[in-house]
Amino acid sequence: MSDSAASKPSLMDRWTRLSLARRIMLAAAIWGFVVLIGGAIALSAVYRAQTLSLLEEDLEQTLVGLTREMTRENAFLEDGRVTDSQREFFAGDVRFRTQYSGRYWSIVGVNSEGSIAGDIRSRSLWDEPVPLNEDQLERTLMNPGLTMFGNFRFEGPAGQRVRVASRAILIENRETPLILVTAADRAANDAATSRFRSLLLVTMIALFGGVFAAMVVAISFSLRPLRRIGGDIAEVREGTRQRLSEDYPAEVRPLADELNKLLEHNRQVVERARTHVGNLAHALKTPLAVLRNEATGETQLDDVVRRQSESMQTNVEHYLKRAQMVARAQTLGARTELRPVIDGIARMLNRLYDARGVNVSVDGGVGAVFRGEKQDLEEMVGNLMENACKWASSEVLVRVRDTAAALTIDVEDNGKGLSPEEREGALKRGVRLDETTPGTGLGLSIVKELAELHRGSLELGDAELGGLKAQLRFPKP
Repeated sequence: MSDSAASKPSLMDRWTRLSLARRIMLAAAIWGFVVLIGGAIALSAVYRAQTLSLLEEDLEQTLVGLTREMTRENAFLEDGRVTDSQREFFAGDVRFRTQYSGRYWSIVGVNSEGSIAGDIRSRSLWDEPVPLNEDQLERTLMNPGLTMFGNFRFEGPAGQRVRVASRAILIENRETPLILVTAADRAANDAATSRFRSLLLVTMIALFGGVFAAMVVAISFSLRPLRRIGGDIAEVREGTRQRLSEDYPAEVRPLADELNKLLEHNRQVVERARTHVGNLAHALKTPLAVLRNEATGETQLDDVVRRQSESMQTNVEHYLKRAQMVARAQTLGARTELRPVIDGIARMLNRLYDARGVNVSVDGGVGAVFRGEKQDLEEMVGNLMENACKWASSEVLVRVRDTAAALTIDVEDNGKGLSPEEREGALKRGVRLDETTPGTGLGLSIVKELAELHRGSLELGDAELGGLKAQLRFPKP
């Protein structure tokens, strides 16, 4: 099996991925189509059978009338033949006296072999053959006194399809029976059935369309609480609300209650994590401070203790800070306005670096929102802006772009910048590109990790001002 065939979703997979509304609509459309076709076929068959039944009743009445008319005549010979003279049966009915009018009768004599020996017929039949095929003739002779029905098609000018009723009767002084035959054109009945079928189909399509439209409206209205709860959850994630409301329908309310419990549990877990991290920080800082204070001598042991204590301090600060970042990043609904935080950091840095002639400016970002806590935003942007001020010659620019796809924060300076190799090394934990400046080498690595915890990224590149550009990018869902 090829990879393309293996990766192609199955019918069940496609059905599973359909929305509830589309599932219901598709199932209703299929069922409605089956009912439409089945109902049209069934009702058309019933109507056709009913009209055919009425036609057969009329033919049977004609047979009764023909039997009654026969008693007034004496036109039947002993040898099974009948005279070929026209008899004026049903003289008052013009249909039997008009050629190919669609109503016919015939009295047929049969010989001892069961073949037609002669007939008396209505003038409407003219020179067409008796509308009686071999199968119906045989059935009629085998069931004397019973009416047999069948279909016949004239081959002559009339070309009519007729419904035929025949009955075999025995007459005194005749060895073979006579067969009474009457026929009626089916065209009117077939046309009425076709008209009924067309009208029925149009009516059922219109009915199905109306029912389906009403069902679509009902489904849309019924599923509105699910769309609403989805929107409310999105607002919780964006931080515009703390919990879901409780005015949902009874079927959806248990889901909302469980989600509210989950949100509350998440907040409690985050608070406990923050508390534990704080306790751990206090528990470790004091012993490490004692070790550093005690290792003040010039011996090799003192030197080892100092160096290991500093390494432990660095690792403790990193992992404690990371734990705090993870705890904050897992908080649902955190939301921070971007521009006030950046403006506050810029004012502070302008005061700190005023003596060096470094100016920090901010472009854009009014109304932009960071989906996270204020501490995290301050940690990331503050580190980048402070780092830019350290290396800038005179200017630092923070440029914010807020689009439907992502929130982007660029921090640029007009310093000497970094080579591609230096940029890659600068993002590694503990790496310091200039040992003459104070620091632990954790700033950019912490910013990178914190950005990734918020499903974002940190990239270093060339700035338009000539120095380094640090770009934070947070895609939007």
